[in-house]
Amino acid sequence: MDRPGIGGPPGPEQTRRLTLAGSAGAVQRSREFSRQALLSWHWLPTVDEERLLAVEDVLLMVSELVTNACLHAPGGPRELRLRWDGARLRVEVADASPVPPRLRPYADPGRPGGHGLRVVDRLSRAWGSQPEEGGKLVWLEVPAPPVGSRVDGRARGRTN
Repeated sequence: MDRPGIGGPPGPEQTRRLTLAGSAGAVQRSREFSRQALLSWHWLPTVDEERLLAVEDVLLMVSELVTNACLHAPGGPRELRLRWDGARLRVEVADASPVPPRLRPYADPGRPGGHGLRVVDRLSRAWGSQPEEGGKLVWLEVPAPPVGSRVDGRARGRTN
């Protein structure tokens, strides 16, 4: 049986907001906040490996956007917003820098730094930025996680 909001038609949009005042602890707080939102929207708990990977991807991308705001925006990130409509999740990070993010040329994979937006570019359906209140909003979108996956030619059913 499907859980509400997963795999069905889009429903009314739900938004969760986390105010962030500076960089100290922002990444960990954002990941935990996002995990709790995904729990409330029934992305978790799951025993389905594809769904678990989708959740891990979202948490990684949240970390990357918040980290970029910590590193490149004066005062760090202002706010994290998660918007879920049953069909797509939109992650938004607001900060005080008007400078839009840009993909850097491919960096040496053995060196730290310069990989975050490449990860977001590969894992999200879409991403971008827009001006907002003297700074910018960096966003990404991902589709709803898969309801079930196929293993050995058979559909794996849900047990909850």
